[in-house]
Amino acid sequence: MRGAVVAGYDTRGGAPRWRYARAGHRPVVVLPARAEAITLWDDGLLTATDGRTVRWHRALPDAAEWLPAHGGAGVLHPLGHGILAVVTPRRVAAYRTADGDLRWTLPARDGCAFRPGGALRRGPALLLAQPCPDTAWTGQLVALDDLGRITPGRTPLGSAPPAPRPGHRDAGNSLAPPR
Repeated sequence: MRGAVVAGYDTRGGAPRWRYARAGHRPVVVLPARAEAITLWDDGLLTATDGRTVRWHRALPDAAEWLPAHGGAGVLHPLGHGILAVVTPRRVAAYRTADGDLRWTLPARDGCAFRPGGALRRGPALLLAQPCPDTAWTGQLVALDDLGRITPGRTPLGSAPPAPRPGHRDAGNSLAPPR
C-alpha cells in the first residue's frame, strides 16, 4: 500500500508486478493473499485483486459510520481454510477468499458491539472483545474459527461430510466408476 495505490512486487527482485487504484478512494488495510491482495478501502469496499482484475468485491454495511474514525485496525482476520473474517462493530462476516462467497455472519448481541481492534489469536481461534453493559467479562468474549462461533457441541455448517451412523452401511459413491 503506497498512498492511494495497492501494488504487488516480485518476491525475488522486488520489481513492481502490478498496481491497483480506485479513483477517489484510498486503501485502509491490505492483506496479502498468494499473488493477490485483499484490500479494505476508505468507503468500506473490500476487494480481492491481482492488479489486472478484481476477482471479487463486497461492501461492508454501515462502514461510513465507523470506518473513518476507526481506520482498519483489527477489521481483517484470516481464519484458516481460506476463510477471512471481517469484524465490524455490528457484525462479523466470513468470506471465502477464493471467490468472496459469504460463508457465515455473526451479529453483535443487542446493546453490545464488537471491538475490531480488540482481537487476539489463540491457536486456530480468534477471540473478539464484545463489551456489554452489566455482563461478566467471560460473556464479553467471543471465540471464532473458520466454521463460525466456537461453542460446546456445535454442529458444523454443513461443509463437512456427515459422520457414519452406527449399524448403517455406507453406500459410498453412488455414481458408477469411470471407464
